Amino acid sequence: MLCSSLAIEVVTMVEFGELISAVGEFCLYQKLLVLLLSLPLLLNPFQMVGQVFMVVDVPHYCNTDWIRAVGPNLTEEEQLNLTVPRDADGEYEQCSMYSPVDWDLDSIMAYGLNATEKCSSGWVYPTAQQPSLLTEFDLVCDRKDLSDISQSVYMVGLLVGAIIFGPLSDRIGRRPVLLISILGQSLFGLVIAFLPNFIVYMVFRCIMATAMSGILITTLPLATEWVGVSYRPQAVLITHCFLAAGQLVLAGLSYGIRNWRLLQIAGSAPMFALFFYYWVLPESARWLVTKGKIEEAKKYLKKAASINKRTIPPELLDQLKCETQTKSGSILDLLRKKHLLKVTLIMSCAWFMDSLVYYGLSLNVTGFGLDIYLTQLAFGVVEIPGRICCIYLLQWFGRKKVQAVLLLLAGLMCLIIVGIPEDQAVAITVLAVIGKFAASASFSTSYVYAAELFPTIIRQSGVGLCSMAARVAGIVAPLIRLLEQYHHAIPMAVYGGATVLGGLLCFLLPETRGVELPDGTETDNPQKRSKLQALSKTDSKEKEINTEKDI
Repeated sequence: MLCSSLAIEVVTMVEFGELISAVGEFCLYQKLLVLLLSLPLLLNPFQMVGQVFMVVDVPHYCNTDWIRAVGPNLTEEEQLNLTVPRDADGEYEQCSMYSPVDWDLDSIMAYGLNATEKCSSGWVYPTAQQPSLLTEFDLVCDRKDLSDISQSVYMVGLLVGAIIFGPLSDRIGRRPVLLISILGQSLFGLVIAFLPNFIVYMVFRCIMATAMSGILITTLPLATEWVGVSYRPQAVLITHCFLAAGQLVLAGLSYGIRNWRLLQIAGSAPMFALFFYYWVLPESARWLVTKGKIEEAKKYLKKAASINKRTIPPELLDQLKCETQTKSGSILDLLRKKHLLKVTLIMSCAWFMDSLVYYGLSLNVTGFGLDIYLTQLAFGVVEIPGRICCIYLLQWFGRKKVQAVLLLLAGLMCLIIVGIPEDQAVAITVLAVIGKFAASASFSTSYVYAAELFPTIIRQSGVGLCSMAARVAGIVAPLIRLLEQYHHAIPMAVYGGATVLGGLLCFLLPETRGVELPDGTETDNPQKRSKLQALSKTDSKEKEINTEKDI
């Protein structure tokens, strides 16, 4: 039977919504699926910001063992006093030393040294501690910026992953991309713990981030395409609550394990336990229908109905027999079609601001003045209610208002921090925690919103573009922190000002609360389409009632 592509898109969309209702909109099968999708996210915060706890600043001095050739019996304090200058506060300089001379010890002690130079033979870390990235690879003085650069390189990996896995998921399916991503993150995350060089460390971490990006953007369609309209926020936000719980796991791991290599192993090895996904993870039935793989979609739908103890009416399954598949979409549709271009630009901006303020606060955990492990614990604790409350906020106020207001709140917190004196550590931390609450909630909202705005046939491409924007912000966020060498308030002012602007732009987006997921790219107003469908149903009911009255 031949059908027009537009008709097929509408019929397929309506039929699949009815099929999900018959299968169960959010029953045991969907809950188990959401749990499976949530488990990989539990360890993602460790890979995202765990490096912060591997580069904690410690006292360090230039290696001045050259003086041991003429004074082998000097104590450590005497050696420092003779070879390392002091700063204005009377503390030993950490990045400079007196230039070596060919004098005997008596002459050095009698006349002292005056000429100074940068550390030429490495550094010494006098406090006894477990090996960290900072002490093992000397990420101090002229090399201290390598830590922030490493975070930016990691974000490049997330960007590459969004470029690769977004369109790939639309082409070959959600399931294979997620399996490949889990394997990549497991292998490269573990290998990182055994690398001997910081440059190689950055390269492998970038590759691992590429795989991790596939997990982040592929769990979204699987979580939304298997549930009913009213349960989409719950499905996405439950997975995000595991991201928040991962923040708590990070605080506990980093506090208990100070050796960076052991910490990397502890944060990566558990991913290998997820290899059983190969046998239990389903494909998106909605995606299969849009690709014309009707029989495979029926198999998954019947399995879901069986687990949910439901029965799908045979006539509903029979309606999927039309072999003409939905017209395929292209990432270029996001740029060619006016309504999709507007959505893409504004949502990309929203994701950019989400990522900018989220990572700006997360990576600055050492700069708020309080204990970093306590601050990280507070960040993790506050994310859980932040993600959970989105479930109710999105139902009560809709997507557009919640997205805009949360971005505005996060940006305002950063701007207020700019005006707080640096010695008010508690006040700054409280404001940062509130900002983190709003940023995490806003990020969760963006995932739900984007999944509802983009059509099924190019949903992952659209989300992938938004994710690319977020990863660009992730690259920029650590580099913005380098501006604090000019003034401590500049980074927070940039994070806050940009985020407020992004929040205002979100008011231009359409509302998607209670609207069926679009499958094709032709419909330019999903809300209008939903109203037309509702009116059509109302008219048909009125006709039936009038007919009965006439009889």
